[in-house]
Amino acid sequence: MTASGRALSVEVCTDERAFAELAGEWERLYGACRSATPFQSHAWLHSWWLSYGGPGRLRLVLVRRGGELVAAAPLMRVRHPLPALVPIGGAITDFCDVLIDEAVAAPGAGALADALADLGRTALVDFREVRPGGAMERVYLCWRGPRHRVRDSMCLQLPAVPMDELVGRLSSRHAQRVRNKVKRLARLGVEWRVVRHDETEAALRRLLELHRLQWQGRKMSAEHVRPRFLEHLVRSVVPMARSGQAAVMEFLLDGTVVAVNLNLLSGGMAGTYLYGFHPRLRERKVDVAAMLLHASTEHLAPGGGPRVLSLLRGDEPYKYRWHPDTVANQRFLLARRRTVPLLAAAAGEAAARRTAKKILRGSPGAADHR
Repeated sequence: MTASGRALSVEVCTDERAFAELAGEWERLYGACRSATPFQSHAWLHSWWLSYGGPGRLRLVLVRRGGELVAAAPLMRVRHPLPALVPIGGAITDFCDVLIDEAVAAPGAGALADALADLGRTALVDFREVRPGGAMERVYLCWRGPRHRVRDSMCLQLPAVPMDELVGRLSSRHAQRVRNKVKRLARLGVEWRVVRHDETEAALRRLLELHRLQWQGRKMSAEHVRPRFLEHLVRSVVPMARSGQAAVMEFLLDGTVVAVNLNLLSGGMAGTYLYGFHPRLRERKVDVAAMLLHASTEHLAPGGGPRVLSLLRGDEPYKYRWHPDTVANQRFLLARRRTVPLLAAAAGEAAARRTAKKILRGSPGAADHR
């Protein structure tokens, strides 16, 4: 296969140390892929692998043109529940995708599709959580075997505009309540700042401490209290903050840090990934969601920043107060003839899950469950 008269070559990397050494050229490719999200950065993916990857499972598909990396698919091999090639990132990664340099968009997608077909002789390619418009869509269109596309997680997003414009989306009564809550922040003396690069690690540790306090006595994600999650967050976000792919915000009241928020950033999107706050904010009747959104919009709006503020996966009721747009991630199932039964099994499982969710939402206790 050629691109602009120059041949494309493909290799599959299975070595962790080689993965680490790809950082520089991976980030060049990341910058050349319009649809890339912060979850496709080398810092995020390589750090995730160090915390969660398993020996012998790494499968990085690398496409080069004249030695330059122009496309990449970060994958790993799994055996349960089905033999499959799945994207690196796991449950803590909201968006998965491949990377393709816009200069070789069509041939790059074709080269990845052919390479995945070679790798997937005995395994299903099960690529989940792809945002609409993601580069994986091009690979799906190039696939020459059995394929299936289904909806994956629901995401909510807002335009990345100043708070006044967001409030304009609300009813007049609701808008006034929000304005009053923002004014209350000023009266209480709540201040916020983006921490310096050399303060990022300490701020992330405070974030997780406050996150535990925030959920004290209630059910929270077990992963957020595990040492490997802290290690991953520090190892990935510190370099991402240095390169402009992340911003950690601290909120102070009476000179004490009472909340920390982590935004992940790319050219077209900012995502509110994780936050933690001290329960005393509830005692002071602070609307934490309004506080975080107000600070994020102030930080993102100047200078033609991201177009979208994503609330990432999940449809928690508090997010709907802002009248967000609903966007469904995509799941791409790619098979060879001999792996068609695996595709059918995965598609059937996905359909059963969708049906179960509809039943739960229609049950009398659905509102309480959410």
